[in-house]
Amino acid sequence: MNGPGDAVTPQNIRRCERIIRPYIRRTPVIETDGGEFGLAANKISLKLELLQHSGSFKARGAFTNLLTREIPRAGVVAASGGNHGAAVAYAAMRLGKPAKIFVPSVSSPAKIARIREYGADLTIEGDRYADALAASETWALQTGAMPVPAFDQNETILGQGTLGLELDEQAPEIDTVLVSVGGGGLVAGIAAWYAGRIKIIGVEPFASPTLSKALEAGHPVDAEAGGLAADSLAPRRVGERVFPIVQKYARQTLLVSDDAITEAQKTLWRALRIVAEPGGAAAFSAILSGAYRPGAGERIAVVISGGNTAAVNFDTTR
Repeated sequence: MNGPGDAVTPQNIRRCERIIRPYIRRTPVIETDGGEFGLAANKISLKLELLQHSGSFKARGAFTNLLTREIPRAGVVAASGGNHGAAVAYAAMRLGKPAKIFVPSVSSPAKIARIREYGADLTIEGDRYADALAASETWALQTGAMPVPAFDQNETILGQGTLGLELDEQAPEIDTVLVSVGGGGLVAGIAAWYAGRIKIIGVEPFASPTLSKALEAGHPVDAEAGGLAADSLAPRRVGERVFPIVQKYARQTLLVSDDAITEAQKTLWRALRIVAEPGGAAAFSAILSGAYRPGAGERIAVVISGGNTAAVNFDTTR
C-alpha cells in the first residue's frame, strides 16, 4: 500500500477496518450539550479514543502496519513522542513480534512507562521527535527491522482513518469534526474517510503549528516544535503523504494556546471525569476557548485522541 497508485481511499479504509477489528476497540461517542461547558447550546459529540488500546488512536495505525506488511525476523522499530511507541509496542506484544522504540526526552513518564509495560526495548534519544526518528532510521539500517512510521505511511493513515469510519456510523448527523494535529496522520485519515462530505478542522498549539505552516507554504515545511503537548503534537513538519490529503479535504486549521489546552483538560475532568492528555484535549480546547465558534444548529464532533498522562491533579474547585 506504499506505491504511488495506492490511494488512501474510503474503500481501503474499510478494508483495513475489517483486518484490524479483532484487535482494536470500538470506542464510544457521548453526546453533550454546549451548555454543560458554558457555551452555546450546540450538540457536541465526543469520540473517546483515549479508551483505545494503549491509550490513544495510534493503535489503529500500528495494527494496520503489523497486520498488512511483512515483518522481518528483526521485528519492528518506531520513533515516537510516546503514544505511537506505546501503540507499536502493544501491537507487537499482541502479535508476538520484537519491537524497538525510540522516544525523545520530552516524552512523558506515563508514556515511557506504558511502552516498557508492553515489553518493548526502549531508548530515550535526544530532546525532540526528530532526534528519536533519526536514531530509529539508523537502527532499521543496522538491524533490518521494519520501520513503523508514526504518521507518514499509507498503512498508518489508513488505520487512523478507521476512526472516521466508526464516527460516521456512530454519529452520522454531524457537520464538523475537530481533530488535534501533530504529524497529521489522524486528521488525514479522517479527512480521507469523509472525502469532503463534512468539514474537517485540524487544531494545533501555537507552539507547534506544523500543518498551519505547511498550508500557508503550499507544502510541508519545518515549524516550531514545542509547548505543553510537545510529546504528541510537535514533530517539526507534517508528513509528505499526509499533506495532499489534508490539502484536498481539510484545509482549515486553528491554533490554540497552552493555557487553553490546560483549561480544556480541567473542564473535561470537572464536567465528565475524562482524563485527557494535552494533545488529546487540544481539539476540545478550540471550542472551549472560542477559537472555533459553531454556527447555529451546527453539529460538532470532537476527537479526544489520547489519555496517556500522569495521575489527575486538576483543580476541581474552579
